[in-house]
Amino acid sequence: MNRRSNPLLFVLLLTVLTIIGTPPTGLAAQPAITAETADLVGAGATFPAPLYQRWIREFARASDAFTIFYDAIGSGDGIDRFMAEKVDFGASDAAMRDEQIARVARGVKLIPATAGIIALAYHLPGSGALRLSREVYSDIFLGKIRSWDDPRIQALNPDRRLPKLTIVTITRSDASGTTWAFTNHLNAVSESWRNVGPGVGKKIDWPANSMSSRYNEGVAARIKYSQGSIGYVEYGIAKRSGLSMASLENRAGDYVTPSDTSGTVTLANTSVRMPPNLRLFIPDPDGRNSYPIVTYTWLLVYRTYADPDKADKVKRFLRWGLSEGQKFAPEYGYAPLPQPVAALALDALADVR
Repeated sequence: MNRRSNPLLFVLLLTVLTIIGTPPTGLAAQPAITAETADLVGAGATFPAPLYQRWIREFARASDAFTIFYDAIGSGDGIDRFMAEKVDFGASDAAMRDEQIARVARGVKLIPATAGIIALAYHLPGSGALRLSREVYSDIFLGKIRSWDDPRIQALNPDRRLPKLTIVTITRSDASGTTWAFTNHLNAVSESWRNVGPGVGKKIDWPANSMSSRYNEGVAARIKYSQGSIGYVEYGIAKRSGLSMASLENRAGDYVTPSDTSGTVTLANTSVRMPPNLRLFIPDPDGRNSYPIVTYTWLLVYRTYADPDKADKVKRFLRWGLSEGQKFAPEYGYAPLPQPVAALALDALADVR
């Protein structure tokens, strides 16, 4: 989706009233916060944006006065703005690389904020569940399987008569951490993807049967209105859009349907532990009940801020999100951080000045 044809701009704002006893309805009467007027400005990933929006609303009820503007423009653009020092914090589903971090004079702290799952949402006539093996969904996105009645798909779904309908994959047109996490998974599970696929990245060249859209919400909207389509999208957004989601084969050979608790179960099952630099990828999680496509998502903060008051505000907001804010994650289909990971993230914030 071209941004101009289907625009999306999340403006997540926080206005904390200092007048004791002002009722909650007073929040709605406040002037709109902009990047020019906010005390803190952040930008980046659309994947966790609904949760960040909730954090900002809830923090407004629990904190004293400062304002936050968050622009959900995608992970790639968020990293670019952060590296150019145009924001106070960034957000990305693809953790910054060492060479990117080295280019930020102020230093960088990667703070895991939550984790979530990437669903394969689809639009087919009729009803019924859909199961896709690792090999099959990889070959769909490689353009090797082009019709829904392909024998390989039908064999996985004997109780459902699949239509003779061309498969259209819906992908991201912008530089996206969701794309990075999805292609990193495909690269881990598919020999074909590793050998002949378009690689791993925030933005790649998809096969000709693909239609691209901007942001997770754009992918969800295009799937909803495009019969025969399938696309990768953050689970909570797919759920709120009313989309059907496939059960996917995991590393153990079991099929797992995405759910509100899938990310939490997967993180609990994995034997991989968060390293000291807080940059952990889980492209092919172990565990029989694990959903196969899960990713952490990060907030990006500077190690040093020119304004100590700005550093204090960033730390206060993130500390709240890493503690009280975690309880809101399941409502949106995200996974609260495991306690050891949250503790490491809070420790990392202590170094911010």
